[in-house]
Amino acid sequence: MYDKTFEEVLERFRSISFSEQFDMIVAIANGGIIPAAILNQRLGIEIQLLKINLRDSNQRPIYDSPQLMAPIDFEFKGKTILLVEDRVKTGASLTKACELLKDAKVIKTFAVNGKANYSLYDETCFKFPWLL
Repeated sequence: MYDKTFEEVLERFRSISFSEQFDMIVAIANGGIIPAAILNQRLGIEIQLLKINLRDSNQRPIYDSPQLMAPIDFEFKGKTILLVEDRVKTGASLTKACELLKDAKVIKTFAVNGKANYSLYDETCFKFPWLL
């Protein structure tokens, strides 16, 4: 398994272009938190956390479907959202998040690795450089 350096991944964050103006970034916690923070530095918009869980730290499913782990405590109705996840395998967490945020004006998805509206990579799994 080839690991990417932090600088390689940061360069992708720097070079990706977005065709929308977003009102907020919503990070799927926990995996989306670090990518969302990097995007926040670039875009300068607020970040909110959506606490959804499906897998353990070894990427093994622990539930049959993604579960909301804490109530949504931010206003998203009518907003244009960039929904951020680190890794998209099946898309189940993104699908659940989009259902939960259905009253948003627009939701565009972002993944460091995997299929999304915006993604830095779509390739074989690799270890993110910020994981210990």
